[in-house]
Amino acid sequence: MLTYNLDAKNKYYSLYRHIRGDILRGNLKGGQKLPSKRALASNLSVSVITVQTAYEQLLAEGYIISVERSGYFVADVDARFRAAPPAVIKEESGQQKYKFDLVSGSPRAELFPFSVWARLMRSVLSDEGEHLLERVPCRGDLSLRREIAAYLYRMRGVTVDPSRIVVGAGAEYLYGIIVQLLGRDKLFAVENPGYGKIYSTYNLYGARCVPIAVGPNGADVTQIEHSSAHILHISPSHQFPTGAVMPVAERVRLINWARSQNANIIEDDYDSEFRLTGKPLQSMLGLCPDRVIYINTFSKSLAPSMRMGYMVLPPDLSDNFLKLFSKSANVVPLFEQKTLAAMIGEGHFERHINRLKNYYRAIRGEVLAAIASLSFPAQVNDTGSGLHITVRFPAAPSDERIRAEAARRGINVRCLSDYLISPAKGYEKTAVINYGGLERGAAAEIAALFHE
Repeated sequence: MLTYNLDAKNKYYSLYRHIRGDILRGNLKGGQKLPSKRALASNLSVSVITVQTAYEQLLAEGYIISVERSGYFVADVDARFRAAPPAVIKEESGQQKYKFDLVSGSPRAELFPFSVWARLMRSVLSDEGEHLLERVPCRGDLSLRREIAAYLYRMRGVTVDPSRIVVGAGAEYLYGIIVQLLGRDKLFAVENPGYGKIYSTYNLYGARCVPIAVGPNGADVTQIEHSSAHILHISPSHQFPTGAVMPVAERVRLINWARSQNANIIEDDYDSEFRLTGKPLQSMLGLCPDRVIYINTFSKSLAPSMRMGYMVLPPDLSDNFLKLFSKSANVVPLFEQKTLAAMIGEGHFERHINRLKNYYRAIRGEVLAAIASLSFPAQVNDTGSGLHITVRFPAAPSDERIRAEAARRGINVRCLSDYLISPAKGYEKTAVINYGGLERGAAAEIAALFHE
């Protein structure tokens, strides 16, 4: 009987590789009968489907043959090819592995609603059938855009016409669309420090960028007013990485600036669902729908691998979008759009968000308690929004020392200075703690490492 140690992440592919390797090395001879699917599944403690999928892949590639009512047999493979040594895959050098990751903040896999998503996929496949193979409209599936509009009304208190919503393959894709809509000759103002992909994506599409300093109230409005920028990209509800929340007085100043300068504000609402104390803050879209481009994604609420986001365009830009892209198909698969529409429409998405918020409130409490237990000074900045906080360590010699001490204990962490687009003072000795990927109990374990 065949005995293998299978990779827990992808058992069928692991089994396929093991059997294929044994055939190529000559450990399994041509004409040799393979165990039945049920027998091998029982021996390896996996499902029959896992074995069947591996066998079907081997059969498709010609490594084995199927004989009716007799089972599967090893095919004859050229001995010279069989003798070739297996390829060695080298690991990328210079990449340290960490036990705890406080940088990515990606949600844990077990938090994804797999059973709901799978059921909705089956339902969509049954209900939509061949329609799923049709060309997707440039703005995205209408049913999804309608559900997003209804969701924004319920959760953010804004009324949006679905015709102004554009579904896209993640935030970076939408940034590129915005550059094409507004023009590469325009000057984009971006937050400094900020999310690096915003700056790099605009540059990739040929747009010019100017950094705007971020203070306790978010982006420096005075600096914006004195700049030559035509477009401002900000995250007013929870700036990354400082965590600053922009008060309404500053928001109104920005709206007045946008109207007086015929400018646009890109409101990046990347984690607005995770306001953990109180209700979500009012969006700038609700204050000024004629000048604000609203962007959000499902990376934080569902999974980063689900490359799906959306933006709400002002009426004039919505018309321009149709002129430019009406002949282009939407790049997000219709199957996924229909499934997400059903998830939002049937209330599963909001229930999922509520479960996540309860989970993250508990994690946040553990993180704050762990920081309070440290034996050295640590000043926390927590606005109750999003899935990250900042912690200043005034006694630390440098940012390099903070990262090095954490890495020595198996912890991956970055400081505010790591997110600077251009050099600036005032952001030293402050770590950015992304706790979205932590499991219960991890924060106390991390704190204990600094007591050793």
